[in-house]
Amino acid sequence: MTLSLATRAPERREPPARRDAAVDLARSASLVVVVLLHALMVGVGAGAAGPVLENAMEHWPGFAALSWLVQVMPLFFVLGGFSSYTQWERMRGRGAGYGEYLGARVRRLFVPAAVALGGVAVLLSALTLAGVPESLVAVAGFRMSQPLWFLGVYVLCTVGVPPMVALHRRAPVLGLLAPVALALAADVVRVSTGVTGVGFANLVFVWLAVQQLGFWLADGRVGALRPRTLLLGAAGAAALLAGVCATGFWSFDMLANLNPPVSALVLLGAIQLALFAVVAPALRSAATRPGVEAVVAWISARAMTVYLWHMPVLIVLAGALLVSGTTLPPILSAEWWSSRPVWFAVVLIAVAGAVAVAGRIETAPARPDTAPQVSPVTAVTGAVAGASGVVLTLVTGGSAAAWVVAAALACAAPLIMRRTSISAAVSR
Repeated sequence: MTLSLATRAPERREPPARRDAAVDLARSASLVVVVLLHALMVGVGAGAAGPVLENAMEHWPGFAALSWLVQVMPLFFVLGGFSSYTQWERMRGRGAGYGEYLGARVRRLFVPAAVALGGVAVLLSALTLAGVPESLVAVAGFRMSQPLWFLGVYVLCTVGVPPMVALHRRAPVLGLLAPVALALAADVVRVSTGVTGVGFANLVFVWLAVQQLGFWLADGRVGALRPRTLLLGAAGAAALLAGVCATGFWSFDMLANLNPPVSALVLLGAIQLALFAVVAPALRSAATRPGVEAVVAWISARAMTVYLWHMPVLIVLAGALLVSGTTLPPILSAEWWSSRPVWFAVVLIAVAGAVAVAGRIETAPARPDTAPQVSPVTAVTGAVAGASGVVLTLVTGGSAAAWVVAAALACAAPLIMRRTSISAAVSR
């Protein structure tokens, strides 16, 4: 008896016609966790030489343990894989092709990105004109660019959705094990050689593997497992993760395992997937409550805008504290910790306000003539244009000029789709 990597699929289920309320609730909650985590890391306080701005969590010994709970990026990619799978299957069922799918996703991602990148460019330019020291402007630009890695990698994973879904349908085990094996290989080479740069290959392998986990959720395989089986699997994976971390191969700090990404995040993603599957029925029930439903709907419609704008808002608030003359408690002191709830409330209100303004563009209804009906080559070209802008901010994020160019590239991505779709409509 042999084991085939092309395992027999369970009885095929049609992708859900509507969004999964549990997925939307979990993704919205995870996004709030990201905002609050970054707010916690912003350390504005009093130092020996005056006010200081630093990563407060660098000096807190309890952060490694906390990171096991707040490192939710694997769950983001799992749930993103679920949504991508179901959307692609629905579009494919209606006769749409790769170009239409990727074109729609590129527009959905880069319209809000263009607004956010342009907003940061204006902010950095204003700081420069106001006489703020160049070094401080550079630090602000660098800090605001850091979360953008997610957008670049998510676009890359989106480009790979149709072929990876096809592989999953034919050989689901191979579709998962192939990127996992490549991610482990990159980790081994990085650790054995000490060349950190090798690990950045896992920006591809790790997140493609985690996205594949979302496909297993979408096709019903994970949901078909009993809760006891899921919990035992999660416990075993957690024990394995802790054991390997104890060897020093991976860090116990799950945030440190993000840069460069390591294969520990795939294992963490599997744990989060199992736990999500266990609580999904309860989440669906909670999502039907009027207040919860309204909040989740608001966040879901503006998810990328929330992600893109929360760091600029945090930097502006931190800068306001530094120049306000307010008496600041020492970072990590008891007084500093007691002030965190107020700080979190201010951050959430400020982010919501920024998103309410910027999100109007993201949520504006698309006109029929802008529906992206494009060739695969055009769609990939748009994705590459937008992703190039993201890379530019990551490499030279301290420069206002770099953000201007990045905003232009982000604008170009959806415009390529719009121009092509209008041309196609005219030719018909």
